[in-house]
Amino acid sequence: MMGEFFLLKKYTDAVEAEVFSKEVPVSAVHTLQVSPFQAVGKMIGWSFRFAVLVVLYFIFLMFSGKVVAPYLPTSPAEPGPVPQMTGLLIVCAATVLVVMGVIHSSRWHGWKLIVSMSLAFYLIMTLVTQLEAWYFLLGITVGPELMTRLFLQGIPTAFIFIPLAILVMGRIRPLTGETDSPAIAPMPLKEWLWKLGVIYLTYLMLYYTAGHFIAWQNPDVRAFYGSPGEALPFFQQMVHVFTTDPWLTPYQLLRTLIWVTGASLIIRGSRLPILQTALIVGLALSVPQNIGHILPNSLFPLNSVRMSHLIETASSTFIFGLIMTWLLYPKYAIKKS
Repeated sequence: MMGEFFLLKKYTDAVEAEVFSKEVPVSAVHTLQVSPFQAVGKMIGWSFRFAVLVVLYFIFLMFSGKVVAPYLPTSPAEPGPVPQMTGLLIVCAATVLVVMGVIHSSRWHGWKLIVSMSLAFYLIMTLVTQLEAWYFLLGITVGPELMTRLFLQGIPTAFIFIPLAILVMGRIRPLTGETDSPAIAPMPLKEWLWKLGVIYLTYLMLYYTAGHFIAWQNPDVRAFYGSPGEALPFFQQMVHVFTTDPWLTPYQLLRTLIWVTGASLIIRGSRLPILQTALIVGLALSVPQNIGHILPNSLFPLNSVRMSHLIETASSTFIFGLIMTWLLYPKYAIKKS
């Protein structure tokens, strides 16, 4: 099977190379017309890569599930909004599209791209998410043994699947015609500090407002976290949080720093303009971590709780990614002589 895969990949790469490798004068760039053959060849190549990566991601998803399955709660979970196999296909396809977008947008290649993207995806897909689970779910639906495996669960995906995705997408070597990118000057310490402060305050605002006005309005969510009854008004709820759970706000500083570290690896490696980079980062922060809520999950047995969290966290982290990119996008480029 792997032999057939590499033969087919070699063929599609050859088709793309044949139809795209011809040199075009600079003066003709703006009038270049793509022939139907070129368009079909490119579409075949990208469709093939996408299909291969969806299959690979499905395999890794199944393996990750087996790592934690013996330690999950035995209570049954309600079905999701779509049939389970349909949900699995949606999860795999959506995640792979985001992964392909991040890899394709990068100006890096080879080991630099592998290390940076693997680390970025572990930080934003696993570490930051499971830290939240540790804080809120430990002792509710998560035991100590399961908690450890939740942190380990994302390692194969980040450090094996991501390199395989880079290989399948042909980013081990530089792109055809690729030139050296301008060096990025280090951001001054004062600028880092005030921007980190703004990012932290922005995250707190999005975290608490989305949590209160989206998730906390669902009575099932309040009951799940041990606060049945009517929801308090926003400011009364914030006072309640600050007085009964004083560690939550400083704890979010740790998660903010992890978000920043993972997103910075994508932002600094991007070869796209700021608006397109912001879209890529917003999707990377919001889709892979949250799309799984459409699947049954015994950690969140009620479907309404999962859907509330899906809307809450996907919307807030997407906006957070846009704002963070706007603040951290490199503005100081030094042209090499």
